Amino acid sequence: MTTKKMSRQEEHDFYADPDNQTPQGPARRRTSRLSELVPVRFPPETLAKIRDAADADDRSVSAWIRRAVDRELEQTSKTA
Repeated sequence: MTTKKMSRQEEHDFYADPDNQTPQGPARRRTSRLSELVPVRFPPETLAKIRDAADADDRSVSAWIRRAVDRELEQTSKTA
């Protein structure tokens, strides 16, 4: 079975139907809590690139940014 990647609009339309809002499988808990909200602003062009990269990785924008920051911090700690 192949699944087609949905656009954001297609996902919105799909989940707008109450029949598609039934959870599937067992509940999953996050392994760690995030500590606090940090507002960050990006130029529109940068945000568009971030959204595209997050979509390509099948991640939320927030998860993609967290991973990018973690990678940068890891690289910085290796050179320090």
